[in-house]
Amino acid sequence: MKKKSKNYLNFTDTAAKKIKDLIIIKNNYNLKLRIYITGGGCSGFQYQFIFDEKINKDDIIITQSDVSLIIDPISLQYLYGGQIDYLENLEGSKFIVSNPNAKNTCGCGSSFSI
Repeated sequence: MKKKSKNYLNFTDTAAKKIKDLIIIKNNYNLKLRIYITGGGCSGFQYQFIFDEKINKDDIIITQSDVSLIIDPISLQYLYGGQIDYLENLEGSKFIVSNPNAKNTCGCGSSFSI
């Protein structure tokens, strides 16, 4: 397991607070938020989020504001320099990614292309 600087990918205080709140609700303090990229979606790639206890040997852990984010090296190459935020509005609530590597994004912000 490699530890990397939060400069590779960071998250806002709002996202960190929501991650903490969800971990408390799940009553499992070993959980970390995992972000990964899959193929598909309107624009080619999709952002996926899950809570995970398992850390693979090549995973990168980014800790900020007492919460940790897990990301695999393949996904990190698509998200390098990005930021994760959490948004609640009339349309619902979700984690959102500001990705400086994305050339195009779909209207809902859940998929992108490079």
